[in-house]
Amino acid sequence: MPESIEWSSEVSQIVRKFALQNAIEYHGEGQSGSVLGRVLSEREDLRSKAKSLISLVNSEVSRANLIAKEKGMEEVRFELESFAPEALDREKQQKTVGLKDLPGETDDVVLRFAPNPNGPLSLGHSRGVVINSMYSERYDGKIVLRFDDTDTRVKPAIIEAYDWIEEEFEWLSGRSPDVVVRASERMPLYIDMAEKMISGGFGYVCLCSADEFREFRISKEECPCRDREVSSNLEDWEKMNSGGINEGEAVVRVRTDMTLPNPALRDWPALRIQHAPHPIVGDKYKVWPLLDFQSAVEDHAQGVTHIIRGIDLMDSTRKQTLLYEHFGWNYPEPLYWGRVKIHEFGGFSTSGILSSIKSEDFSGWDDPRLPTIKALRNRGFSPESIRLLWEEIGLTQKDISISMATLESFNSKVIDSDCERRVFVIDPIEIEFSSDNRPDVASIPRHPEGSIPGNRNWEFSESIFIQSSDHNPGKVRLKDFADVEISEFSANIQSMDRTDDRQIIHWLPKNLSREAIITVPDGENLNRIRGFIEDFELEEGRVYQFERFGFAKIESIDDQLVSLLWLHN
Repeated sequence: MPESIEWSSEVSQIVRKFALQNAIEYHGEGQSGSVLGRVLSEREDLRSKAKSLISLVNSEVSRANLIAKEKGMEEVRFELESFAPEALDREKQQKTVGLKDLPGETDDVVLRFAPNPNGPLSLGHSRGVVINSMYSERYDGKIVLRFDDTDTRVKPAIIEAYDWIEEEFEWLSGRSPDVVVRASERMPLYIDMAEKMISGGFGYVCLCSADEFREFRISKEECPCRDREVSSNLEDWEKMNSGGINEGEAVVRVRTDMTLPNPALRDWPALRIQHAPHPIVGDKYKVWPLLDFQSAVEDHAQGVTHIIRGIDLMDSTRKQTLLYEHFGWNYPEPLYWGRVKIHEFGGFSTSGILSSIKSEDFSGWDDPRLPTIKALRNRGFSPESIRLLWEEIGLTQKDISISMATLESFNSKVIDSDCERRVFVIDPIEIEFSSDNRPDVASIPRHPEGSIPGNRNWEFSESIFIQSSDHNPGKVRLKDFADVEISEFSANIQSMDRTDDRQIIHWLPKNLSREAIITVPDGENLNRIRGFIEDFELEEGRVYQFERFGFAKIESIDDQLVSLLWLHN
């Protein structure tokens, strides 16, 4: 066991500085190993005591992460700035690196966001919308919204998803795309380029089975189809397009080099046979391009200058570069980002969500438990908060994990000043005023900081509701109203002014109360919390902040019940 050491305040401050700095950089998921490395880099004299120091490091890292989780990243920055403002320079440098200038020629920048319309956009997709839009704005360039919808069997398009995605793109970015492309409507271009490739001798029709070609690829041997005459390849190409060859019996391959070190690049497949109908073009085509071929051809056709993609797609860059060399084209500048894992939504995929919706595990794409943009919008998240999230993470090749608390923190800052306050009382207890000096009206601010002017003027009867957890006989302050003393189920007003530091509780006049239920997503569950809501100028579709409870959106109002959907604290 490491020896127990009482560290000086100077060492403690250094450890705290780097723990806070690390929490900022890793969005509330700071790591002890990284912090220890920075401490020992600044104080080499502590290296001999590293084993003992790790206990202090662990403690400060846990503390910094807890602040980030419970109070938000701004609180972490505020504390760091209060005693070590120079440590924030590293964060600024990290942001500059994350949103570094685009490489290469930037006079006429063209970027693209290319989703598969097999469902609406997810939170993960929104990264592509935001980052590409930010760069297009920085360089006054164009952005292409391209629907990669040439897979008719494994991940077929959903016809409604085209409109969903286009509308969500505009909601997230605050602008319309400059060009909208549906790859399925561009099939003549891909077929023409495939034929040119075959005629040029750098593409061929392969009749080997998948298993047979896998053996050739592993052994670095050329398959028998590779050296056939161009005329023979064109004959089979015609058969593929006419339906004369069945699915799985032929593919068109890009001729590369079967001895390349990376097996994925060896004569990679460009087009395959799919007889399943497409929701837009029906059964007009029997041969469809695979994504690497279709995307490469379309990027060239649209004049794309920069491609931003996941670091796991580097092989796509390498494949497409080889194809561009065959055609004599210049490949766009590639940029990469690492994976971002949202803790609460680690295992979701669009196809997986669709399957769960069909099996009725979720009510639809806007089910509040899902990480779709539809669900986040339905709950009340703002597009600005999502933009701020991806702007802070930037363009980094590191894989990072964050919590939804990070997005919630951004959203809170965006919407707080525009959200009127209301009261929601859970498990209510009725209390009757016994004092004769009770005023008839209580004026409660619409917003405590005055960003929304005016008051909620409560004209109330003699009874109020308080939360059962606050029902302890004694002296309390009814928030924004009066100091009272509660005795069992009655209350006596002692002063309208705040006279001491007694506990503040929220309350609600009985005659201004309506029964309400708030639906709270909790992992795979939906919890429903009942209580009474303040009946003051309630508006469907609007987000309010409820005292001591958090933000929620009103979904519906009827004579018996107000239904709300939880947003966040």
